[in-house]
Amino acid sequence: MPRKLSMLARDWWDFTTLNDELLNDVAKLTSNDLLQLSRDGFNVKFYDTLEDFYLAEALEYITAWKRSTADNPVGVCGPIGPTEQLPLVARMVNELQLDLANSHFWGMDEWYVDGKEIEPTHPLSFEKADKELCFDLIDKKFSMPEENMHFPKADTSKYIQSWENGIKCAVMQGGQGDVKHWAFNDPFKREGKYKDNPPTPEEFRKLTTRVVDLHPVTCMQNARTSGGGVVTGIPMQAITVGPVQTWMAEKVSIWQAGTHDNAFGQRLTAFMISNKIMDSSVPMSLLADHPNVQFNYYRGGIGECETEMH
Repeated sequence: MPRKLSMLARDWWDFTTLNDELLNDVAKLTSNDLLQLSRDGFNVKFYDTLEDFYLAEALEYITAWKRSTADNPVGVCGPIGPTEQLPLVARMVNELQLDLANSHFWGMDEWYVDGKEIEPTHPLSFEKADKELCFDLIDKKFSMPEENMHFPKADTSKYIQSWENGIKCAVMQGGQGDVKHWAFNDPFKREGKYKDNPPTPEEFRKLTTRVVDLHPVTCMQNARTSGGGVVTGIPMQAITVGPVQTWMAEKVSIWQAGTHDNAFGQRLTAFMISNKIMDSSVPMSLLADHPNVQFNYYRGGIGECETEMH
């Protein structure tokens, strides 16, 4: 029996092409059910306040960078979305007088327009946001060398090489988008060899850092969160860190405050990862095969999957 067409964008794969029985079961999960989804290799953690939530996220940077030495450099791969942790990271580096001379940072992704990455002066630039919200706030006595900050470019070779030259990625952080991606690892278009079925998990896992076409839902979401709703101002392509690099990270840590994905989405991927249900129409589900994944939730943002008219 052929897979359903997407309810969101008929020419794309996404979570609405999964079977209704799975989707309906997920919608019934309570917040307490979410906590029970932890297993070996997958940890679900709740935070009762946003202050605790973002502080814990910032501390992942500090804990990783404290491990770094000249002989054994350590880095973090971090997102734009959420960003609330970034100024906290800078403050803690300054207060702890943490020397970042041997530490590293990878940006997760960047917008791609007219055959190249957007300039770091562009208002939407992720590199610009990382620097303005974090790295530019760090005292120069402790600052990270420019060559230790790795941002994806249209020519991905230098970025890919930075993952292969002996630097340990202690943690890859991320949020979860409406289309259930990490970074911009969006579902594929429903075309060519993938017209009837999405890529297998094994095929998707082989993807490295690359230029990707963005699902229409991703464009809508980024317009809402970053562009005042002006969808026509959001690029339709991006450069994103791939599964190949993701599996090089010791830990993948996903942070969900309830502002990026909704109550249903926050349940769906946790359920699929916990039960090792991998389907590339839900890219986040492929993390079921990573040995160390943690989902971090703000308890007040989990919500309920119930009809409520406004």
